[in-house]
Amino acid sequence: MNRRDFLQSGSRGLGLLGLGGLVGLLAGRGSKRLTVWQIDPGKCIHCDRCATECVLETSAVKCVHAFSMCGYCKLCTGYFEPEPNALDTGAENQLCPTGAIRRRFVEDPYYEYTIEEALCVGCAKCVKGCTTFGNGSLFLQVRHDRCLNCNDCSIAAVCPAGAFRRVPADHPYLLKGRETDDAV
Repeated sequence: MNRRDFLQSGSRGLGLLGLGGLVGLLAGRGSKRLTVWQIDPGKCIHCDRCATECVLETSAVKCVHAFSMCGYCKLCTGYFEPEPNALDTGAENQLCPTGAIRRRFVEDPYYEYTIEEALCVGCAKCVKGCTTFGNGSLFLQVRHDRCLNCNDCSIAAVCPAGAFRRVPADHPYLLKGRETDDAV
């Protein structure tokens, strides 16, 4: 065997070895389940750390509303300050510091409450009011279109309730009243 034949067979062997390694790497990745961070609404204690501890300037944690659980109350304890001056939309009566909750009259005595996520900072004041005095239809979630999915989530690291956990990326949201234990 001359030098040229030796180099050609060595190159082919290295190429096949590299191709086999690449196939093995891709097969290994396919079997590993991708996960993302999420808040378990059953464990969240509404501590305000989601608003202050996220690595993003405005937290990836937002308030969401489970409309099926809501009582559509005229006196919504997630919307109004305790003992409000009036049951109107004046800023002095609202619990949310950014005005992220919108109130719309439906019919007497019902009102609909929606969250403007762009304004929500994840402070959990509305969630705390709704859970303490209401039916708990407001809760916090990590919104994955904003989250960087840090390996060591800075909010999860300081969460006093241990409410953050990794969940499968193909089922990234835990719904209030329907928590599951299938997280990885």
